[in-house]
Amino acid sequence: MNVRRRLMPATAIAGATALSLVTLSACSDDSDSAGKDGKPQVVASFYPMEFLAKQIGGEHVHVSTLTKPGVEPHDLELKPRQVAELSKADVVLYLKGLQPAVDEAVGQSEAKHKVDAAELTSLEKHGSAVGGHEHGDEEGHGDEDHSAGEHEDEHGHDHGSEAGGDPHIWLDPAKYAEVAKGLNNKLAEADPDHKAAFKKNTDALVTKLNALDKDFTTGLKNRTTDTFITTHSAFGYLAERYGLDQEGISGISPEAEASPARIKEIQEIAKKEKVSTVFFETLASNKGAETVAEDTGLKTGVLDPIEGINDKSKGDDYFEVMRANLAALRQALGAK
Repeated sequence: MNVRRRLMPATAIAGATALSLVTLSACSDDSDSAGKDGKPQVVASFYPMEFLAKQIGGEHVHVSTLTKPGVEPHDLELKPRQVAELSKADVVLYLKGLQPAVDEAVGQSEAKHKVDAAELTSLEKHGSAVGGHEHGDEEGHGDEDHSAGEHEDEHGHDHGSEAGGDPHIWLDPAKYAEVAKGLNNKLAEADPDHKAAFKKNTDALVTKLNALDKDFTTGLKNRTTDTFITTHSAFGYLAERYGLDQEGISGISPEAEASPARIKEIQEIAKKEKVSTVFFETLASNKGAETVAEDTGLKTGVLDPIEGINDKSKGDDYFEVMRANLAALRQALGAK
């Protein structure tokens, strides 16, 4: 599998870091990393991290993001100004393994608190296919009760925070809740005066995530198939949580190229598993989905990995888009 990412070279990162130090030294009035109002400055790497920081920090923090709306986060290249922003931050919240340029810049920054979301939960290794079922060997999906938590360890994947783990943890509401709880503790360390407020906000967010988890568990019962096909293999954690089979045309990077053999395999799976829809996303090419759909007579639809919110998103925030994803999956899987 050939994965192409536009990475910022190490020399460019180093140069940007040096420039950022010059910028910082020239800004003597801003030597304190906290804002003029005393609120901690939180820099998030991309939307799912930004959303958590805003939900938990609330009015007590200033939150900015390195990845602007409409930008594919895997491809992010940092500007000197953004590297400077990292060094000035009180808290940097990122997800190691998703954005190599960010990983390198964070490692070289002087941020007071560096929070890697991958260390707040467990990562697993996922490939193009995620699921524990032999295709075509099971019947009667409509009688199964696929509750959250029952499927966390039954698919035989490697667990732990090892290198190469799938970073798409936010697409599993339960894992996202784990990250939220961990971030609460980190923000409390950075700003002890608002520890109680952070805890209150975290509890409210976790309650909403638990409700979302329940909606998925209930909404995906009584389905006619477990299998869904998507261009970007971002939904491995979601598939495991709810007992589904994700068949990705490409790998966990949206720019990975599928081989002709993989395309043929996907076409065979679609026919055998009575798949009705091939999903694509909003921030990457839908070429792979269109190719498979045309060759198999299937429909295309959007399953959003929520790596960013833009005018094409089916909702204004994480919860709205996740529920749009649930509706799309229900229709594609024949859930009643």
